[in-house]
Amino acid sequence: MMNRTMTQDIRQIKQEDFPSLLHEIPDPPKTLYAQGKLPGVDTKILAVVGSRTCTSYGRSTVEFLIDGLRGHNISIVSGLALGIDGYAHVSALRAGIHTVAVPGSGLSEKVLYPRSHVRLAKNILENGGALLSEFEPEHEAAPWTFPKRNRIMAGMSHAVLMIEAAERSGTLITARLATEYDRELLVVPASIFADSSKGVHQFLKLGATPVTTSKDILDVLGIQTGAKKEVAPPTLSAREQEIYELLQEPLPRDELLEKVSFPTTDANIILSKLELDGVLVEKLGSLRRAR
Repeated sequence: MMNRTMTQDIRQIKQEDFPSLLHEIPDPPKTLYAQGKLPGVDTKILAVVGSRTCTSYGRSTVEFLIDGLRGHNISIVSGLALGIDGYAHVSALRAGIHTVAVPGSGLSEKVLYPRSHVRLAKNILENGGALLSEFEPEHEAAPWTFPKRNRIMAGMSHAVLMIEAAERSGTLITARLATEYDRELLVVPASIFADSSKGVHQFLKLGATPVTTSKDILDVLGIQTGAKKEVAPPTLSAREQEIYELLQEPLPRDELLEKVSFPTTDANIILSKLELDGVLVEKLGSLRRAR
């Protein structure tokens, strides 16, 4: 339950104090209400959108990409919804990155939607983030409020990142608005066999920028990361090489151990060595090749 102070802290924002990019869209809001601290004028804003019924791939992807943005002056904007939106906010909080939730409702505790994310909204505020809405504080969510709020997310952002969306997903509205507003549209490619990828791949065919690393996002936002010294990979034994090849994509440790052709005890020893050597890292619950 949000405490009384947080509920009473809803304030109306003057138009001159709107996030600056919102002034550029053809249908800017007349009024905005906010709680917490909005992004600074020098902050790069990335909207992250995707399916409410995301897969484990989508969840791992959003966690991995946002974790790689830590330490940079970025704010993650999303819609507080279930699925990718919620994981985007949580991942930002874990990485110490500012985040803004734009729900499809007013900001009053009585109506904040979805109800299961009231605690998440509280965490966002407690960690220096913000809630933002153009709806009156007591306005309840309705089917028409979500497309309306999507234009706020796309309009205030420098770029929009789409992670998983079915062919008729509401996420595609935000992607379309990003292109109409001349924002950078980034998409994460996925399996060609998955229904959750069909909407994403539609925009990939239309020229959206594919993203496979956090650096891809930083490059689009114009954020310099500094040159990294290339280190030649060490010579691997046959068993080490087998593990390395199995990790062409991140895998949970238990799943990896099921795939190797030699005893688990030996595999764990080799994994420890590869981690100490900097060949592999464990991040967000999965083992992956060091980048």
